[in-house]
Amino acid sequence: MTTRPWQVPVTALRRAVGARHVERRSGRLGELRIADTVVPTDTETTVDVVLSVVVGGIEVEGTVSSTWGAQCRRCLRPVGGSIEVPVRELYRPGGGDEEDTYPLGTDTLDLEPLARDALLLALPLAPLCRDDCSGLCPMCGADLAEGGCACAGAAADPRWAALDVLRSGTD
Repeated sequence: MTTRPWQVPVTALRRAVGARHVERRSGRLGELRIADTVVPTDTETTVDVVLSVVVGGIEVEGTVSSTWGAQCRRCLRPVGGSIEVPVRELYRPGGGDEEDTYPLGTDTLDLEPLARDALLLALPLAPLCRDDCSGLCPMCGADLAEGGCACAGAAADPRWAALDVLRSGTD
């Protein structure tokens, strides 16, 4: 029987409650994107898990790892990194959208939805190149991490004048 890269044969494993099997699969999931953070199409993703047969299904516990890329939310420089997400999920016959489990086929268990969900939930929504990134000047667009800019500063908005008094500490 030929299986797809993310499908694990489980027919023999399901015969004994308590049976365990270590599984490591690597492959491409296609592009995953959350906001501007992306796991590119050609990125290798690895699922390293232990399958444990429990009453009513198979528990999958381990990690999903991949790399991601984005732009810094303050200075727009490219930023990226690797991500390793712990997972612990239950696969049950008939599981799926109505339940909090993944569907378990008669002969196979598909790790692709587990890997996709884990990565999408763990990707950073607004990544920074570094915690103290100064960003760009809102007036001229100069990179403030490379030094100051020649802007005279933003003109005060008269609608906020009453609050400016609080900032200066005078009446």
